[in-house]
Amino acid sequence: MVQAIIDLTDDANRVLNIIKAQHNFKNKSEAVGYVLDEYAEISSQPELRPDFVERIKAAESGKFIKVDDFAARYLK
Repeated sequence: MVQAIIDLTDDANRVLNIIKAQHNFKNKSEAVGYVLDEYAEISSQPELRPDFVERIKAAESGKFIKVDDFAARYLK
């Protein structure tokens, strides 16, 4: 395991203590590891392509049919 000495602002230290308490971590190292894992998960999610976003927006503004009873309409 790698050890690192880091300088935290008072606010960052306070947030780290809150995360540590919320998740019942034994020490701040576990809290830092949790924060880094969450960041890695969020940042690894791919961005949507702009052309796909435009197609979705166009579909949302299309014509729709109101269906009160799906089974009666489509499962005959």
